Amino acid sequence: MIDLDYLAFLENILTDNRKEKFLKVLGNRTKHFTVVVEDVFQMHNTSAVMRSCEVFGIQELNVIEQRYGKKIDKEIAMGAQKWVDINQFDSVTNCISTLKDQGYQIIATTPHENDCLLEDFDITKPSALFFGTERDGLSEEILEKADGFLKIPMVGFTESLNISVSAAIIIQNLTNRLQKSDINWHLSEEEILEKRLAWAKNSIKDIKRIEARYFEENPR
Repeated sequence: MIDLDYLAFLENILTDNRKEKFLKVLGNRTKHFTVVVEDVFQMHNTSAVMRSCEVFGIQELNVIEQRYGKKIDKEIAMGAQKWVDINQFDSVTNCISTLKDQGYQIIATTPHENDCLLEDFDITKPSALFFGTERDGLSEEILEKADGFLKIPMVGFTESLNISVSAAIIIQNLTNRLQKSDINWHLSEEEILEKRLAWAKNSIKDIKRIEARYFEENPR
């Protein structure tokens, strides 16, 4: 449960404009779709995908790092890491199992004999959108365990797009359609409170000192 007194204490430090911005942004956040990147060798691409998630309202980004173990490029992410939740996994198996347990269908964003064009994709089901490496695409394990396949229609000679470009196109299309639908795609009230607290803490300098002082004066 969220400590509402503590939340009120922290938000009292913020400007009214900041608090209003939080509520406006949270009103457009969703976990109906979640994004997964697998072993992306050039980490600036993962950072760019995170930025697209933040801009278009996807609250969670899942990162599978079995091989490269790189860190988010904060310059490319442009601060998005403060507002998007990052879930890290050390294996494809663990990631897929966790997402399936949460009710997501596994969607591989790659051409396939059973693929679906972006504009025809069914947005009603909670979906985890998997994006692969620039060099090798998605792993065989993901392709074997995928519930569906999604591709971007292309009419030129080039047969593929950079992962960050593909992710931006797909995320923008699906979230735009979602927001215009009557699907219950918003965060729950509890999730909104959790994000208000986390974002308030991310916005306050010297938060550790302020937090320590508060709990010293207000022991639980």
